[in-house]
Amino acid sequence: MRSLPLAGIRVLDLTRLLPGPFATLHLADLGADVIKIEDTGAGDYARTAGSGHGVINYFQLINRNKRSLSLDLKQAAGVEVFMRLAASADVIIESFRPGVVDKLGIGYAAVAALNPRIVYCAITGYGQDGPYRERAGHDLNYLGYCGLLDQIGVAGGAPAVPNFQIGDLLGGTMTALVGVLAAIVDARASGHGRYVDVAMTDAVFAHTLFPLLTVLGRGHVQERGADVLSGGMPGYGVYATSDGRYFAVSAMEAKFWQMLCETIDRPDLRPFAFATGAEGQRIRRELETVFAQRTFAAWTAVFEHVDCCVTPVLHLEESLENEQILARGMVVEVDGVKQFAPPYKISEMPFEVRLPAPAAGEHSEDILREAGLSADEIARLRTLKVI
Repeated sequence: MRSLPLAGIRVLDLTRLLPGPFATLHLADLGADVIKIEDTGAGDYARTAGSGHGVINYFQLINRNKRSLSLDLKQAAGVEVFMRLAASADVIIESFRPGVVDKLGIGYAAVAALNPRIVYCAITGYGQDGPYRERAGHDLNYLGYCGLLDQIGVAGGAPAVPNFQIGDLLGGTMTALVGVLAAIVDARASGHGRYVDVAMTDAVFAHTLFPLLTVLGRGHVQERGADVLSGGMPGYGVYATSDGRYFAVSAMEAKFWQMLCETIDRPDLRPFAFATGAEGQRIRRELETVFAQRTFAAWTAVFEHVDCCVTPVLHLEESLENEQILARGMVVEVDGVKQFAPPYKISEMPFEVRLPAPAAGEHSEDILREAGLSADEIARLRTLKVI
């Protein structure tokens, strides 16, 4: 069996909460040895953060396949241990505010002096420079600044708050992964690492493509709910059924729109595939009336074998049992808790949960022994409460 793609890559993970740990989850699932470094006090706040989601904490879902080292970086001995690990690491990922790691003595310049091939990634809300660099923020703030939040929602309503952290996950997770993996490839070829500065606001802004197209063409964005993808075109949107469920209609191509019209027995609507403005709203109201005539189950049966991009809007508990999701192996269980499997299928790489989410400091002694510390040195660090 081939080794995992990132086998042999060691990652020191200083991140907390969601964006960084989700990024290092992907690295760990791909085979990297991810060492989650937590302070000796609260550790990763996600361990205890009240989420209102029941008995399962999201920490369990995004920290599998990692090892945990408790380390007090405010003590000189803790910094010494970190730098010892950093000297042979491949990647460091942190999510403190700008300048914090430099004050601790573990910033990029200090590490690169010991290990020139290090890939050092910083994930922040606004980046390492600019007038907002020191500001606090969360996902909703980043969406607000980059113009996306203004576009989400229905006509005449307030901006809608998505139950999906677009800034955290598109920005802090996926954008960081692109930068880190690119820098790893370069470091292996050149022997020189890189500093990767990821701002979650930048990442969302750089992907707000269709509002940008509207601004370039019109000089300003459309009103919320009026753009072709947010309500302005009847062939793209959600429609309520008679029992209060919804269907997603994405019949954007003419052939799909025509098939939709035939399926709902409304051939008179065929000419209006790309209707917008007042005409588009009239056609949308016609579709609303049609979909409201049948139940969710009835429409599901109607469109089950019609290939025109019209599908049911599932609740997540239904998605977890969906035949396509299950056929793709996208749901796994770790210690009896359902989790998402990695969203990529790579040849000769069966997914494996090697380790459940670790207890705080669970692997401290193993990691320090691997780094060459003696039993006496480890005992001393424990006495000093460095670990």
